[in-house]
Amino acid sequence: MTYRAPVKDMLFAMTELANLEAVSKLPGFEDAGAETAQAVLEECAKFNEGVVAPLNWDGDRNPSSWKDGVVTTTPGFKEAFRQFAEGGWQGLQHPADFGGQGLPKTIGAACNEILNSANLSFALCPLLTDGAIEALLTAGSDEQKATYIPPMIEGRWTGTMNLTEPQAGSDLAAVRTRAEPQPDGSYRIFGTKIYITFGEHDMAENIVHLVLARVTGAPEGVKGISLFIVPKFMVNADGSLGARNDVHCVSIEHKLGIKASPTAVLQYGDHGGAVGHLIGQENRGLEYMFIMMNAARYAVGMQGVAVAERAYQKAVGYARERVQSRPVDGSATGSAPIIHHPDVKRMLMTMRAFTEGCRSMATVAAAAYDAAHTHPDAAVRAQNQAFYEFMVPLVKGYSTEMSLEVTSLGVQVHGGMGYIEETGAAQYYRDAKILTIYEGTTAIQANDLVGRKTVRDGGATAKAIAGQIEATETELAKAGSAAARAVLHRLRAARAAFVDVVEYLVAQGKANPGAAYAGSVPYLMLAGNLMAGWQMARALLSAERHLADGHDVEFMRAKIVTARFYADHILSRVPGVRDSIVEGAEGVTSMPVEAF
Repeated sequence: MTYRAPVKDMLFAMTELANLEAVSKLPGFEDAGAETAQAVLEECAKFNEGVVAPLNWDGDRNPSSWKDGVVTTTPGFKEAFRQFAEGGWQGLQHPADFGGQGLPKTIGAACNEILNSANLSFALCPLLTDGAIEALLTAGSDEQKATYIPPMIEGRWTGTMNLTEPQAGSDLAAVRTRAEPQPDGSYRIFGTKIYITFGEHDMAENIVHLVLARVTGAPEGVKGISLFIVPKFMVNADGSLGARNDVHCVSIEHKLGIKASPTAVLQYGDHGGAVGHLIGQENRGLEYMFIMMNAARYAVGMQGVAVAERAYQKAVGYARERVQSRPVDGSATGSAPIIHHPDVKRMLMTMRAFTEGCRSMATVAAAAYDAAHTHPDAAVRAQNQAFYEFMVPLVKGYSTEMSLEVTSLGVQVHGGMGYIEETGAAQYYRDAKILTIYEGTTAIQANDLVGRKTVRDGGATAKAIAGQIEATETELAKAGSAAARAVLHRLRAARAAFVDVVEYLVAQGKANPGAAYAGSVPYLMLAGNLMAGWQMARALLSAERHLADGHDVEFMRAKIVTARFYADHILSRVPGVRDSIVEGAEGVTSMPVEAF
């Protein structure tokens, strides 16, 4: 079963839900309309289907290896990365001033989905490089930008993010890596960093490590952390590479999934100290690193959509071919392909609806990001920024948790064959698990959603979004079709449940934080479900309009059925989750620790 990029569905989400036409009117994006989007996506699909996707299974069987400090990637990765770079794919969303193409996130996100569907392990290298570029664009000096960004966009160099240490997982206040100031303005870096994605590899000439460390004498906790550029090879004044820096890979991890992506343990300063250069100001490193993390969190959400799409395609292919048992409705006299069985169709529809719902939610969020960064009106920028920031933990948290359910269903559709590695279904399940963990676990996303995104503004942003959903309900009521009425019923109930939870969290957030945060992950799942369901409702309205015009009848009918399925089978979960949050905190918090 080969991967085929769902270009038509991506373009539908862009044009019908994310209003690509409005995005293409933003300053700098004038050439990024539907025609450009289609051309870019088709070219992206062609490259990834032909070059990157065929390496996916091989990467699982022949993962990256480490020997004497050197990491060798899966055969074929180096050549594929060279083609990826030469095609200009690394610079898709980055400024033309540094050699990028300057396309909006609305288009770039779809290309990222295609790359990640093709090969999740391979795609992690460009993902981290994107984050490093973003951080330097925001906080780097002009000299740092000129030195490091063009070679990363060209794919000659790659980037990493160095946060985690053996004693400091998600608690960055515990970071101990130290930076000693030098007379020439540089710093010497000493310490150990773990879980560094593509921290060492053979696909590029140089690796630009962005490293969190404490300057000697800095305040304790998160207020004393700074961010440094520490290149694998020193960079000369003319941009050429000099001596090897004092940073070395001492091992790579043996993992459940994403096996072809080398996850490195990096040792800084065993031979006198690694040379580092401060980014921005001392003690503001966490602030700068969050720029990388926010970009990465959205991108990881797209990885969830991507691996779900790949698992769905694999499951559909198998269900069409696997013949077993007679259909219960008597539509065949003998055994038939299992896709005819109602429960197999239910599983496939669940996979499809989840994937399309999360793709739609993420695409709409990307358009808000584009408006937040480039719209000429400050008030519109602020409104879109608030919406995007609310959506990031949902795109990251809900889409990745969704991918676990979808990839698990993918194994289930295959039955016993799904549990056997040779079919490839299990790889998606194993690969998906890390998505709910790295770049901030689902619980960390949920804490962000409760504290910063809901309680802090008294629920104002959440309720404003609920108001937009109510406007969609009005449109559904006017549409009047059976499908629209069914979706309206579920959407209205889910939106009311969401508002109840928001009010509960705002009331409890400071008065009884234990109760509020006991429901944080359920709240994230409820909100993500609602936002994806809302976009599916909007998709149904759009599809019904196109169907009435006789446009692309088969696709529009399928979109309507999928939207209704989402409402009846997935959105319908929301009221029950509301009850567990508003009425269920006692069951979480009352058990004494000693009783576990």
